[in-house]
Amino acid sequence: MRVLAVDPGLTRCGLGVVDGSLGRPLTLVAVGVLRTPTGDPVHERLFNLQSQLEEWFELHRPDAVAVERVFARSDVSTIMGTAQASALPMIAAARRELPLALHTPSEVKAAVTGNGRADKAQVTTMITRILRLPAPPKPADAADALALAVCHVWRGGMQGRIEAASRAERTRLAAAGVPGGGRSRTGRASGAGVTARRAVR
Repeated sequence: MRVLAVDPGLTRCGLGVVDGSLGRPLTLVAVGVLRTPTGDPVHERLFNLQSQLEEWFELHRPDAVAVERVFARSDVSTIMGTAQASALPMIAAARRELPLALHTPSEVKAAVTGNGRADKAQVTTMITRILRLPAPPKPADAADALALAVCHVWRGGMQGRIEAASRAERTRLAAAGVPGGGRSRTGRASGAGVTARRAVR
């Protein structure tokens, strides 16, 4: 799986692309930071950022997209710019019908270091080891994006296995005629079951 991860920001937007799967070594494909001039109008900066993001999508052809979830901060102007920037990779993913996931900073830190409160230095150190890099990625936005990509490969891979196992079990139960075997985890009947009941009526 190739993951393109975005640490959103209007002034600096970190990007990281990683290849790999759960239980196998991960490989760095690309890392960088997109920048927009602070003196430009916001709409022009967003358009500039969108154009640069599109180039990364076209160049690296990811299988999935991960974006850091925006959380509340005291600086309203900063959170607004971050929120606006975070929408751009989401739209790019939707346009290409790619799976999208949002991960909180604490989720990323916990996945990479085992500590949801790890500082940036710890995250950078672990990313350097995990991806077997000759030197720590800089600036911090680049390291954060790579950590987000690694988090998604590991968490997404595990979630995918859980969902696949759940689907296989439901299929097995349905084939065996076990009541509720065709139901989803929420307890609702599957679409096929609803259609069958309507046909009987």
